[in-house]
Amino acid sequence: MRKADLGDADCGIAQALGVLGDWWTVLIVREVAGGTTRFDALHRELGVSRRALTERLAGLVEHGVLHRRPYSAHPPRHDYLLTAKGEGLLPVLVALQDWGTRHVQGDGALTATAAAGSAEARRVHTLVDRRVPAMTLARHDGGTESPAPPGRWTVLYLFPGAFAPGAQGLPPAWGEIPGAVGCTLESRTYADRYELFRAAGAEVRGVSTQRPDQLAAFVAHARLPYPLLSDEDGRLAAGLLLPTFRAGGVDRFKRLTLLVDPTAVVRAVQFPVTDPAGSVDEMLTEVRRRTAGR
Repeated sequence: MRKADLGDADCGIAQALGVLGDWWTVLIVREVAGGTTRFDALHRELGVSRRALTERLAGLVEHGVLHRRPYSAHPPRHDYLLTAKGEGLLPVLVALQDWGTRHVQGDGALTATAAAGSAEARRVHTLVDRRVPAMTLARHDGGTESPAPPGRWTVLYLFPGAFAPGAQGLPPAWGEIPGAVGCTLESRTYADRYELFRAAGAEVRGVSTQRPDQLAAFVAHARLPYPLLSDEDGRLAAGLLLPTFRAGGVDRFKRLTLLVDPTAVVRAVQFPVTDPAGSVDEMLTEVRRRTAGR
């Protein structure tokens, strides 16, 4: 379907569907956001016919959602990468993921966690041995960095939201959302154990969908010795299909922790996290086991 074929020329939803076309196109964007950027790899992951994949990739390039970057001249081969226009679709992927988890796979209840045996938990644990897509996120202090810096082990704990008193109010009914409370305790426990993690050979990074200025206020309040990273644009959430929920008009991470090795590959996952403080000591034990004898 082309945009010109749509009768409702003033409706943004109709025009967006004219670009995306069908569900295969959305899944292609999902895979590219996750780091699968080459034709053969996309064909293998999606199981779509080569002809259909060729047509949809060409359409996404034509509409400026993807651009092609050569990686081989003989024979000619390309990576397909998101443009700025394509990155604008990432919050759509996050919203679809949340809606599907909550209203199709679940009973519609709002929750910041999941049952250990749920489809969501099974999906998250398949991240083990998955590479974190290349990207940079904004730090609370105005800098930027990769969530998986090369050359070192990194503990990435993802949290729903941490708030400095007086800086901004809690989202409505925050304390009534299962799993939402505990971010301050978790962050301070990581702060207390930070030098132990570094001695074991790992860095610690907290990640939230909050704005950098909100994270800066919390870092100052909690006196954290490590950076917090902002995924407010949904790059990490969409790239790894991380579990989210929506509260206070913002898509927020469900609490989980990833242990990423020096080559940016996920080696361990904690999810669901039902004991924010206890999970820190469990992760420290895991880091020590992984880095023993380094």
